[in-house]
Amino acid sequence: MPVDPAPVLQYINGFRFSKVMFAAVELGVFDRLEEQPRSAADLATELKCEPAAMNRLLDGLVGMQLLSRDSQVYRNTELASELLTTASPNRMTGYIQFSNDVSWKLWSHFENAIREGSHRWKDAYGWDQPIFSSFFADEAAMREFLMGMHGYGVISSPKVVRAVDLSPFRHLVDLGGATGHLSIAACEAYESLTATVFDLPDVIPLTKEIVAQSSVADRIDVVGGDFFGDDLPEADLMSLGRILHDWSDEKIDRLLAKIYDRLPDGGGLLLAEILIQEDRGGPDWGQMQDLNMLVCTEGRERTLAEYEAIMRRAGFREVTGQVTGAPVDAVLAIK
Repeated sequence: MPVDPAPVLQYINGFRFSKVMFAAVELGVFDRLEEQPRSAADLATELKCEPAAMNRLLDGLVGMQLLSRDSQVYRNTELASELLTTASPNRMTGYIQFSNDVSWKLWSHFENAIREGSHRWKDAYGWDQPIFSSFFADEAAMREFLMGMHGYGVISSPKVVRAVDLSPFRHLVDLGGATGHLSIAACEAYESLTATVFDLPDVIPLTKEIVAQSSVADRIDVVGGDFFGDDLPEADLMSLGRILHDWSDEKIDRLLAKIYDRLPDGGGLLLAEILIQEDRGGPDWGQMQDLNMLVCTEGRERTLAEYEAIMRRAGFREVTGQVTGAPVDAVLAIK
């Protein structure tokens, strides 16, 4: 019996789907259609694109269920309105733009990443170190990237904070907490919990803005600092969301030692990271993100057993993990 070619055909098409969505975000298609539904001809005129090509792009987006079409008028689907328009508070456009402008170039050197086992910043940009901040030439670029990550957080953080029991703790410090989505979710889930979002000073204005819009703003403080270089705020629970997967073992050990020393006995460290299955057979999202870490950073995605080894090396005595069903899972370590 002949083999089913469907998986190979799907993988051939995969990058095309990504690029179609990336281009639509970059061109402003979803933003214009959010203002009001339009024909392909009208949209092409407004966005200064060739009309027939715009028509083909819009039809492709209909097939991807990001747009709908009534006669010759196109409109955003609910999914596109929520995640792909720059006016949405839960937008992922910043991360999409980073993927289009930065990651796309790094992945074009993927074969070299496998040959050499290291990131491709030198190939793509002539840099020896993965300095993401170099792409944030202005506040607007940084803000849009952080809001893209916020979109991931809104999806994941409510499940992460409920996947493990945080009720014994009184004060959470979220290190590198960005827009505060994890602190907000934790305070919403646990009425007795207060929190501090700790991140770089340039991030803090956006953090304060997002936290102020939440229903738990009165229980969340925002503090600027560098978790590698500065003293950490006092807490009985700390968290790292999508942080450890960026770094080498040496930097991870240094950071965890600092956190361990700051926590009281019985204190906890919550990780929000993808958990690769112990046999490394999945999930496919996690495997692709692991390869993305190879191309883009010094880090990698890990299994629960690997995180447990890292935590116990730092001195933590009890480590549990839970798959959440969201893009990020939960690991809790107790001192």
